[in-house]
Amino acid sequence: MASHRPRCATTSGAGLAGDPRTMMTTTTRMRNMDERMPLTVAIIPARGGSKQVPRKNLQRVGGVPLIERAVRAAATASGIDLVVVSTDDDEIAAVATAAGARIVRRPAELSGDTATSESAILHALDDLEANGDRVGVVAFVQATSPFIPSDALAAAVSEVQADRADSVFSAHETYGFLWREGEDGTAVAINHDAAHRPRRQDREPHHLETGAFYVFRAAGFRESRHRFFGRTRIARVPEWTAIEIDDADQLRVARALATLHEAPGPIPVRAVVTDFDGVHTDDTAIIDADGGERVRVSREDGMGVALLRRAGVPLLILSTEVNPVVRARADKLRVPVLHGIDDKETALRNWAQENDVPLADIAYLGNDVNDLPALRIVGWPVAVANAHPLVIEEARVVLSRRGGEGAVRELVERVLSS
Repeated sequence: MASHRPRCATTSGAGLAGDPRTMMTTTTRMRNMDERMPLTVAIIPARGGSKQVPRKNLQRVGGVPLIERAVRAAATASGIDLVVVSTDDDEIAAVATAAGARIVRRPAELSGDTATSESAILHALDDLEANGDRVGVVAFVQATSPFIPSDALAAAVSEVQADRADSVFSAHETYGFLWREGEDGTAVAINHDAAHRPRRQDREPHHLETGAFYVFRAAGFRESRHRFFGRTRIARVPEWTAIEIDDADQLRVARALATLHEAPGPIPVRAVVTDFDGVHTDDTAIIDADGGERVRVSREDGMGVALLRRAGVPLLILSTEVNPVVRARADKLRVPVLHGIDDKETALRNWAQENDVPLADIAYLGNDVNDLPALRIVGWPVAVANAHPLVIEEARVVLSRRGGEGAVRELVERVLSS
């Protein structure tokens, strides 16, 4: 299997499974040793328009925009030399560039609802070759598939590079009995004999395209004008990765899957911002006869904040509450607090600018819907275990601990472990 790593002429960001910045720099040096070699290029078409899910390619799954997930999955796959995003949209271009992709600007006539992916790929190939990049193999990657297995993509690339195939596509095994509806409304068996129902273990599996990736020779694609030609092979992927986002329901399913399948790891940030109620507390309050409130907090969380402070990582408590208990707890922890804040997004943007911390390098820990605007603008949106379902959907990380029961400590430990 080839050992080339992706290269890029633009700034790159931290990856889902690691930081591709070092990888990109190393690749550039490797490729510069022999610029005459044809490149293996991942091309990700990502236009700005979408009818079913507005701004679909920028929607977050596991707290990460779909286009960024695709770029990083391709960048992680061995054998890919360059990751390119074809887009007509400035915001998609900015996110993809930060993730490590090179941008090919797609013209308006190739960006409408009727434009094909093939037309975008041909345009990207023309653009690359006009700029001196000779392309030998294309990995066509779709951002609407949020769970692209980089190892399977790398294996598919290897099949084409080693001349064992001309075209390879991702698919999962299925033993499903497929039917179609006839003109008269009757059901017609497609992949089986309706009169014979064998056991699963006695059936030969079929394979269902996932749409995640297609790898093929650039010359063959130019000649055939489609993604299947010559010796076509299957890259088998796990069935759970097969979801492709075309509507809001599929987006919700993908967000739920992300919390189940993506392993916990370090959280490499420069600052931590948290809500108060439901994060530092268990979201309950005791009201005395005079209307005063008492809340329950965790000493374990207090130790976590102390460890973060000693490590020199800034922490801010950002709360809509005006109760004096918020200020009292912040003073006890010796951390700054902004409370009585209705517009958390604006307050967070201002704080980040004043402290010269990029939003992408901030972890925000929240629990309820009033945290959503802040969660959506940071690089690491984090939810406590018992957060509102909409918060869990938006989170890049869902902690194992509940608010007021060690959630802050868990986040701190993952930040410090990075």
